[in-house]
Amino acid sequence: QVQLVESGGGLVQAGGSLRLSCAASGLTFNRYTMGWFRQAPGKEREFVGTITWSGGSTRYADPVKGRFTISRDNARNTVSLQMNSLKPEDTAVYYCAGRSGAYVSSSTKDYDYWGQGTQVTVPS
Repeated sequence: QVQLVESGGGLVQAGGSLRLSCAASGLTFNRYTMGWFRQAPGKEREFVGTITWSGGSTRYADPVKGRFTISRDNARNTVSLQMNSLKPEDTAVYYCAGRSGAYVSSSTKDYDYWGQGTQVTVPS
């Protein structure tokens, strides 16, 4: 049974930082591209960033480029999202997701497994 469990969310003031983590189990982690997505109230789930199974390549959505960084530790089956210079518009539930294979994707439809999400709130 595949499980993705996010942690690290919370409330942070604008300009602050948070680090989200996602622990994976039940899958061959180093054969999965991992992604982060987010969903704000009343909005569709949107792509944040993704990292290839080796960690050698990342891709980010334009709104977070230069502020967010994805990394992974294949020995510990974890993927992290370091979020700096947070803005109120970053407020959302953040989800990690896993996609079998080596190719990155920004589409929710391409991901096989999802975590339950963790709330990030940046008050205005």
